[in-house]
Amino acid sequence: MPKSPTRAASADKPRAGRRTQVRRSGVHGRGVFALQDFAPGDLVIEYRGERISWAEAERRHEAKAGDPFHTFFFQTERGDVIDGGSHGNSARWINHSCEPNCEAQEDDDGRIFIVALTPIQAGQELFYDYALEIDERLTPALKRDYRCLCGAPSCRGTLLKTRRKRTPAKPGTSTARQAPRP
Repeated sequence: MPKSPTRAASADKPRAGRRTQVRRSGVHGRGVFALQDFAPGDLVIEYRGERISWAEAERRHEAKAGDPFHTFFFQTERGDVIDGGSHGNSARWINHSCEPNCEAQEDDDGRIFIVALTPIQAGQELFYDYALEIDERLTPALKRDYRCLCGAPSCRGTLLKTRRKRTPAKPGTSTARQAPRP
């Protein structure tokens, strides 16, 4: 959980001392930029928007035929969806990177907080890894539809979470991976 969850409610309201700003991004369209330094673990902003069901998110997604691969949906562990395009805040403009400086963390109430992963200096653009999950087979066409523009040296070329091939464990070794931070 972020160091200061109580500050989330006012993390991006226009006021003296605001912490982030939306402006043109060199990566894609708009982006969110730090107006102050952040240390790893610092709360940057809460991702806000209208809470909707997965069925409603699918309905809204289908209605957006002109650009079906661009949404502000954020699915929570509880199964509902935050639609940042409806009653959202500036967090919806945070772009994806395969080498992010932030990550999304969910609290027990299903609230999503964007938290610094690395030291971030004022003026830097904020990024997190979208790692979008889809039920369909990952095809070259889907990778192209969800192409990544981050330009990072380790760019995987897609906003989609890639599925890793499992390799058999050697005798006496563990296949468990470290759990992500809460």
